[in-house]
Amino acid sequence: MSLKPKEWKLDPASFVVVANRLPVDRVENPDSTADWRPSPGGLVTAFEPIMHRRRGAWVGWHGAADEELEPFEHEGLALAPVPLSSSEVEEYYEGFSNATLWPLYHDAIATPQFRREWWDTYVIVNQRFADYVATVAAAGAVVWVQDYHLQLLPQMLRRQRPDVKIGFFLHIPFPPTELYVQLPWRQQILEGLLGADLVGFQLPGGARNFARLVRDRLGLETLRDRIRTRDGREVLARAYPISIEAKGFHELAASDQAAERAAEIRHDLGDPRVMFLGVDRLDYTKGIPERIQAFGELIAEGRIDPDETVLLQLAMPSRQRVEQYRRLRDDIDRLVGRINGEVPRIGRPPIIYLHVSHPRVEMAAFYRAADVMVVTPLRDGMNLVAKEYVACRQRDDGALVLSEFTGAARELRQSYLVNPHDIDGLKDRLVEAMNDVPRNKAQRMRAMRRQVFDHDIDKWARMFLDDLERLNGTPAARATG
Repeated sequence: MSLKPKEWKLDPASFVVVANRLPVDRVENPDSTADWRPSPGGLVTAFEPIMHRRRGAWVGWHGAADEELEPFEHEGLALAPVPLSSSEVEEYYEGFSNATLWPLYHDAIATPQFRREWWDTYVIVNQRFADYVATVAAAGAVVWVQDYHLQLLPQMLRRQRPDVKIGFFLHIPFPPTELYVQLPWRQQILEGLLGADLVGFQLPGGARNFARLVRDRLGLETLRDRIRTRDGREVLARAYPISIEAKGFHELAASDQAAERAAEIRHDLGDPRVMFLGVDRLDYTKGIPERIQAFGELIAEGRIDPDETVLLQLAMPSRQRVEQYRRLRDDIDRLVGRINGEVPRIGRPPIIYLHVSHPRVEMAAFYRAADVMVVTPLRDGMNLVAKEYVACRQRDDGALVLSEFTGAARELRQSYLVNPHDIDGLKDRLVEAMNDVPRNKAQRMRAMRRQVFDHDIDKWARMFLDDLERLNGTPAARATG
């Protein structure tokens, strides 16, 4: 497999997004031909409206190991596939990214693993991504690097292309000093991020953690959200809470197709009086077992009637080759089976657990059908599911039970906030959300809908790129089209 970027035969891109994955998945047609379709997931969902309004380029892995593809266009977007070998997928992606950084950055809910061979591969892959971006980007281009997989890329790219303007956004939490300093390669990561002109975080706390670390560990001068590097550059570290295309979600949920499907969903569930809904990637940070345990205890205590209520838990497949995720799936399967098996009646089980992905219109129907949305991660950078549920409401009704440990909790303060580690408190909040009077629910939902619609994905992108322009006097605004 060649390690050099494929020749870029398309026009040089003045705006480049670089992420671990391309925004498309390959699908096999019945006639054995292959095609591409937009990928599911929060990052792709967030960027889709931005990228389709400008003819930018996206650099990322296409999802298949040991395969090289030529650059191609899909629905007006130029795509540069970066190849990864099977061993690189195992060590860079499954290893360092998701068994080292992911748990460390999520409060060490699971124990991070620090393996030197994983780090070595992480460096190699970040350099390859930087090489591809350097080939794709036009002179003076704006490059927006995404997430924890590519934290070394800004510095690597700056060495190759000092003419480009570099922004970096971290979609997951950035940990406090006490956790971050466990990382053996803590200095290299900090220096990699400082290659950017602007480093964005979901919350102000993450930006403060970063500024404190570069001051204490690298000895750099900081003034609030500004950092002076050794080469005299100024780097801005600031919070930019990500959002969704609220109008698009609302219109999708308002469609006849979504309305009919929502009615079918409730009918298939036995037309319950109250439908609780959980929608998560299958991940140990999402608090799925705690949520299911709380619901099961409410049934056992008689506080929830299984004949009138149901919990539908959708768990999207995630990182299925990683052992921790396989164990989590088995644990949830056993927990759901035990709770359902202890209900002394024949009929629909009180908990429906589906381990499968759904298209967006189906998700809009699930959101529309649900009376109570339960979003209870143990730690989450933002959580777009909470915002999607609010955007899909057609009236000022419904209830959102939301973990205090999500970025979304800072914005959706009128939700029923909860500490998901407190099972008794979670149970009380579920009952409160279910039984609250319609007037209170309407007031809460009205305020949350205003927040989600006023602070959508467009505003997020404009704020980030405008700050990048002001910081460097660069033409970033042209990238916003």
